Amino acid sequence: MSEHFDVIIIGTGAGGGTLLHQLAPSGKKILVLERGPFLAREKDNWSYQGSFKYYSSEVMYNKEGKEIRPGFSYQVGGNTKVYGAALFRLREGDFEKFRHHDGTSPEWPIKYRDWEPYYGRAEQLYQVHGKAGEDPTEPWRSSEYPFPPISHEPRIKEVFETLKTRGLKPYPAPMGVRLNEAAMHLSPCIRCDTCDGYPCLVGAKSDADVLAVRPVMNRANVTLLTNAKVLRLQTSASGREVRGVVVDFNGEEQVFSSDLVVVSCGAVNSAALLLRSANDQHPRGLGNNSSGLVGRNLMKHVLGSLIAVSTLKCNPSKFQKTMAINDFYWGEPGYEFPMGNIQLMGKTVIDGLRGHEEKYAPLTIEEVAKNSIDWWLTTEDLPDPQNQVRVEDAERIIIDYTENNSEPFDRLVERWKGILKELGGGDPIVPQVNDFAPKSGYFTTKMPMHSLGHQVGTCKFGEDPQTSVLDLNCRVHDVDNLYVVDGSFFVSSGAVNPTLTIIANAIRVGDHLLQLMAGGAAMQDEEVGSAENGLNRFPRLLTSSAANHEPSFAK
Repeated sequence: MSEHFDVIIIGTGAGGGTLLHQLAPSGKKILVLERGPFLAREKDNWSYQGSFKYYSSEVMYNKEGKEIRPGFSYQVGGNTKVYGAALFRLREGDFEKFRHHDGTSPEWPIKYRDWEPYYGRAEQLYQVHGKAGEDPTEPWRSSEYPFPPISHEPRIKEVFETLKTRGLKPYPAPMGVRLNEAAMHLSPCIRCDTCDGYPCLVGAKSDADVLAVRPVMNRANVTLLTNAKVLRLQTSASGREVRGVVVDFNGEEQVFSSDLVVVSCGAVNSAALLLRSANDQHPRGLGNNSSGLVGRNLMKHVLGSLIAVSTLKCNPSKFQKTMAINDFYWGEPGYEFPMGNIQLMGKTVIDGLRGHEEKYAPLTIEEVAKNSIDWWLTTEDLPDPQNQVRVEDAERIIIDYTENNSEPFDRLVERWKGILKELGGGDPIVPQVNDFAPKSGYFTTKMPMHSLGHQVGTCKFGEDPQTSVLDLNCRVHDVDNLYVVDGSFFVSSGAVNPTLTIIANAIRVGDHLLQLMAGGAAMQDEEVGSAENGLNRFPRLLTSSAANHEPSFAK
């Protein structure tokens, strides 16, 4: 294909897919390169065992050189095809410098009030359900959620109300699903038990494929190539422009060209692509001359599950992921450090318990599957230049990551376990006196190092080329026509799922690129519009918008 394009977008996940949706109506010629195919619609979409095939078995390596399999999803829509659809805004304080147990979370160059209008647009596009005003850490909003909160099933509603009577402040989790509870016969979503971690057979999950790519992919100006893995980027002799995108397309190497190139492969693979593209002008990797930070400051959250079981009451819920708690997000009395977020996760199914009978004894796995209420806990990990993505021998990707900020996570787990015991009664394991005596258990699983579903931070943005890879518009400082639009730009990770912020940023950068392609380059050195009316385009030289702003967030 010798055709020259206005824009090439590499990747179709939360970043690339959303950016395509934003740019396609411009009429500019856009080539989209997706490493994988469209995900097949088949019964395995809703099968516990069958669903594993939608996660790549690709081998990467840890810092000791041992094989790991992060299990990324290489499909149109990227990892959003199998994500849990929890779409949280970062808290207002997440954009500020804040002290944690293991160090300091740095200040972002642009603040919540600048992001707020883009969060609203992201929630509209991805059809987010929620309810404002019930979470004490919630940042201010200029508009309501576009869809009402998802109702709790009876057992979850009971837990929700019990938590409130104990003085806690649970709230409806913000979820991206295409659900119409007022008219279920018209609802794409059927509230099944195979949503969190599964692809959606009926296309009811708010993923980048269904809501961003498909609505625009048949436009005459859009060309989408699947099974097209980008190998490296070629630059001009000066190194200041990307001139070629080298692609393995169905086993054949081809080179494509465009005026602008956008890398949206996820924080790990975007960094790896830039590092693989090293040349004489960029010997440490593309865009890595000024800062040396490409691939560094990888963050992924400290994550784990807590399965609470009491045979006093069964939990027949199917779609139970409807509640979140941030009471300990910024810490608690007597503990000054942030602890993190608690939310319900997809319901435990017996197929996922087989082979682990000893872990749950004396409870049987049937009792666990029937009675469990399942929680997901997230603590912020801190940026560390030593936590990084490296590339060896052009292909071998190394994830060199050492977990930090573990103590607040452990405290959060124990704190929540204690609260659940108070609600459910009993010791961690209540011995069975007879066949009718109730039993209970609280089972934790911490996610391993290679659990990278919340990957962010490997090409952070900022104003200073010496301390950041990208400028405020997510353009690579060292390359004039190269952008990175995924979770790579994060300065810190917060303690909520990053997807909505990735989507909001793609919309924000899309506004900038539309202006740029429309001939607005002369406006890059002045601020256009205002954050209050949602028109801010964040020109390249925009300085921090909140240098003297005292944020209004819970401490």
